[in-house]
Amino acid sequence: MNKIYATTAIGLVVAMLAGTAAFVVMNRGGEDQFASCRSSAVAGGDIGGAFELVSETGETVTNADVITKPTLVYFGYTFCPDVCPLDAARNAEALDLLEERGVDASALFISIDPERDTPEVMAEYTDVMHPRMIGLTGTPEQVKAASQAYKTYYQKQPGDPEYYLVDHSTFTYLVLPEVGFAEFFRRETTPEEIAETVACYATASS
Repeated sequence: MNKIYATTAIGLVVAMLAGTAAFVVMNRGGEDQFASCRSSAVAGGDIGGAFELVSETGETVTNADVITKPTLVYFGYTFCPDVCPLDAARNAEALDLLEERGVDASALFISIDPERDTPEVMAEYTDVMHPRMIGLTGTPEQVKAASQAYKTYYQKQPGDPEYYLVDHSTFTYLVLPEVGFAEFFRRETTPEEIAETVACYATASS
């Protein structure tokens, strides 16, 4: 797939995320309880939701099993040569900063390359990144369903059947238990900015 098409597809994902007008997470009084936390005009409406994947320990899990605290959700793959390890390391640093603030948070690294990303490969990758980062993979159908739920994009590039690359979107999502999708972060967002935002949401939802 050519880079122009990939860039256009990723741009459409940005538009879907940033262009939604209303934020549906409301408190009992009908007002946005997270208004002071949000850094972008996003909505929880049709982003995120239920999924069923395979954990790095080989167990089938659902979103309810792995999202039990404020969680940073990222779709990538372990064979990614540059973007994914940088983003995963950034998210891991944000977890450390949150821990310093007394905020208990976690991270998910969801593979969009299940052909190569076995549970064992995912476990090795996330163990290096952070002890509270959980790797998830699954069947191609399970991965596709999770990706579609979060409006992410990925496409395997043609070429070597073993050493291929995968084009993909690079957003990190903040998901709250019993609330769902709350915020997304672009690649340029710093660990400090992520930690500040997540801490705000954690306080507002407590």
